[in-house]
Amino acid sequence: MSAPLCFVRIFRLRRFLPARESTDKMQNEAGEMTDLYIPRKCSATNRLITAKDHASVQINIGHLDESGVYAGQFTTFALSGFIRAQGDADGALDRLWQKKKAEVKQQ
Repeated sequence: MSAPLCFVRIFRLRRFLPARESTDKMQNEAGEMTDLYIPRKCSATNRLITAKDHASVQINIGHLDESGVYAGQFTTFALSGFIRAQGDADGALDRLWQKKKAEVKQQ
């Protein structure tokens, strides 16, 4: 059995119609166009952390002054679920902080 003629014509017309442009744009308070989703990158592997990676974490490490009091600044590290599942999160975080603490003048 063949499909009804009207169904075939509608299908063929839809195939040649131009694609609609997406009008789902987001604006901030200043009126600038922004992206809807900006993915994070793993600090240890530089892999993208997808929206479905529910095992990923983001850790803020506070900066201290000379007397050991929190100075109000922090450094952010993001670790993917892949690194955490391998058991390398502790080592990766230690390695990342050893590199970064010289830049921010921590002891």
